[in-house]
Amino acid sequence: MPETASTTRAPDALLPSLAPLLHEWLPRQRWFAGKGRRVTGFTLDAATELLPLDGAGPGLLHLLVRVEQPGRPAGTPADCYQLLLGVRSQLPPRLAPALIGRIRQGPLAGRAVYEGLRDPRLAGLLYERLRSPGRTGPLRFHATTALPPALAPRMLDAEQSNSSLVYGDSFILKIFRRVSPGANPDLELPLALAGAGCARVPAPVAWFESGAATLGVLQPYLRDSRDGWRLALDALADGREFTTEARALGRATAEVHLALATALPTRRLARSETEQLAAAMDRRLHAAAQAVPALLPYVPGLRAVFAAASGGAAVQRIHGDLHLGQTLRGSDGGWAVIDFEGEPAKPLDERRSPQPTVRDVAGMLRSFDYAARTHRPWNADWAARCRAAYCTGYAEAAGADPRADPALLRAYETDKAVYEVVYEARHRPDWLPVPMSAIERLSATTP
Repeated sequence: MPETASTTRAPDALLPSLAPLLHEWLPRQRWFAGKGRRVTGFTLDAATELLPLDGAGPGLLHLLVRVEQPGRPAGTPADCYQLLLGVRSQLPPRLAPALIGRIRQGPLAGRAVYEGLRDPRLAGLLYERLRSPGRTGPLRFHATTALPPALAPRMLDAEQSNSSLVYGDSFILKIFRRVSPGANPDLELPLALAGAGCARVPAPVAWFESGAATLGVLQPYLRDSRDGWRLALDALADGREFTTEARALGRATAEVHLALATALPTRRLARSETEQLAAAMDRRLHAAAQAVPALLPYVPGLRAVFAAASGGAAVQRIHGDLHLGQTLRGSDGGWAVIDFEGEPAKPLDERRSPQPTVRDVAGMLRSFDYAARTHRPWNADWAARCRAAYCTGYAEAAGADPRADPALLRAYETDKAVYEVVYEARHRPDWLPVPMSAIERLSATTP
């Protein structure tokens, strides 16, 4: 059994001593959701020593910290972040890039604090703790199978909203940085799919949590796979079609949807509920047009698209943020679907709500457009063929074509394109023509 400890000493003194370092470090992290708003304070939800902080170290301190920022809607709690901090008297040169700072006062005065996930010893300790289910203070560790010992860890640098560790090319541990009470869909849905016998999604083998919040999930690492986004770009660069792959991906998506409908409740929206969905899309369009005036000439046509989506629709649990980057194709040609967390910026309750499956389909259709736009000259016909093949594959597996309800599919694709316009205008202005071309096409289409 690895060394464990309960809630750490003097938490009231600990947080004030860490606060000056966190004020500087947190806003610079890619997974910090509150960028652009000043940090006014911190509140400690929990502090746990996963490895004792006594002596020269290393120690491993697990924190759940609420970050106070202005502009939060009234009645909503401050964002809570999960931090895993290494603590040493002296930081070795190899860990210098992970340094957060040196504490000047309080119970850890004089110690160096750093990103613990970048320390192989501490990252290895976290894996060993998952191998030994049980409690450590407020943290609970679970495993569905026996895990092999002593797998070397490495931290991935590609993610933005979370952090991931790979252990020996066998498992990948996703650490959720911004946490909320309730089961995270990235644990809940893969567990349900595993129970339904769906092999399209890697089944969780271990996880840990605190209270009702999911903190991290360990799944098999598909090391021989490549993500769909990279495969699509390679096909474009080589002048190759991607329709065979797109059709197979459509079938895989439908299989996931069918398994979710088997494992979890489904229902049909009343006509009034569908109208409420359309009204919400209309409100998002209004806000987007105020933020990006380039949308204004298209607003009447886009509003007509939303108004046409008025029929009752079947709803169920879905992926919620599906695009080519959320898929992996193995060396055998089979597709897997990953990252069921949904859009991290949205409230957890909203991400867990049943929705029409065409929302996932619309997200993938937009992704084919994005891939095609990376090619020079823009290969719009390539995207159209991929979109058609994907829907054909989906229909083959689901027994129903997502294009059979064109008004609802068009509404969700339009809603996604409106979101993309705002995102690109704020973060990547050079990419703004990608969603704007979709806006032009969708607004000119008669619902």
